[in-house]
Amino acid sequence: MRNIYLSFFLLVSSLTVIAQNDPAAKKVIDAFGSKVKASNGINAAFILNSFTSKGRSTGSKALTLSMRGEKYVLKQGKTEIICDGKDIYNFDGAKTITKSSVEEGAQTLSPQKLLAGSYDKDFTYKLVSSSGNTNEIELKPIDNRKNFQKVNLFFDKAKSTLTKARILDKSNNITELKVNAINLNANLSDALFVFNPKKYPKDAEIID
Repeated sequence: MRNIYLSFFLLVSSLTVIAQNDPAAKKVIDAFGSKVKASNGINAAFILNSFTSKGRSTGSKALTLSMRGEKYVLKQGKTEIICDGKDIYNFDGAKTITKSSVEEGAQTLSPQKLLAGSYDKDFTYKLVSSSGNTNEIELKPIDNRKNFQKVNLFFDKAKSTLTKARILDKSNNITELKVNAINLNANLSDALFVFNPKKYPKDAEIID
């Protein structure tokens, strides 16, 4: 399940740190990012579609995300990822739970990086299209250790909300995430973001 965000949610050399970002793109990004940062809780539903480098579909999955600040819960079927802001717990839907630190996942595209719009330190970006009702922003990672080449974000012009994201990985495979619904004013309990081993099978192994 975590690989969804490794490839997704995951090239430029270190010299591109000084590259100039597009002010028009920043304006679009900031309009949505400010809403996310002001939110006390977010619930979102997505459809994730995957394609090979030749354009062949490799599947479609429904995802749900609950997020508040640096904490989030991402679910797909029986699989689940819980981030309490410090550690990330990845349940494979069967009997294995993998634990890692947030720092260990620094090379991935986390929900915070995707939604919050804090791209200045991690990406160069530009507005590549503003046709119709959509603004399209192309982001390229500054750190060439990232496991993706670029991310294209699509925003509704009128609502200033994210509608879709498309990630091109280093093998030229594409992961596309369509936002079906998003609530930026969700009331989320603290307990939601606390890893509770009692919720999982008794014989589940925690790999640290």
